[in-house]
Amino acid sequence: MIHSTIGLIHTVFAVLAMIFGGIVLLKIKGDKTHKVLGYIYVVCMLGLNGTAFAIYNFGGFSLFHGFALVSLAALMGGMIPILKKSKGWFKAHFFSMNWSVVGLYCAFWAETGTRLLQGQHFWWVVALASFGTAMVGMVLINRKAKKIFG
Repeated sequence: MIHSTIGLIHTVFAVLAMIFGGIVLLKIKGDKTHKVLGYIYVVCMLGLNGTAFAIYNFGGFSLFHGFALVSLAALMGGMIPILKKSKGWFKAHFFSMNWSVVGLYCAFWAETGTRLLQGQHFWWVVALASFGTAMVGMVLINRKAKKIFG
């Protein structure tokens, strides 16, 4: 299923990002553990996005890898405000990073569907799994945001 070294590296970054992103979402925010694991997540996501662009340059680009640009925008939308400590940085960081992780899990379904499914049901299964993941993510993010921001 993995056809190249860059594909293997891409997969390793994806799995690590899913693990660390999930842990960061579940842990207490703002402590040292959150920061360390959060930076590991960011590095994994940068590697994941970088390898997605590299796959494009080697001719393996698909529609799904176009979402690497969206992923990178969410990641930067969460990190730039916190690094600059700009006004409203916490809210921007909260929403962007949460959606970055949700997007990663949606991408998991798309990639899994690409690898395992073929034929007429592929698009429906991928769309429903990704939509369902995004909806669950939205509910959880909004619930947590209501507690934090009122």
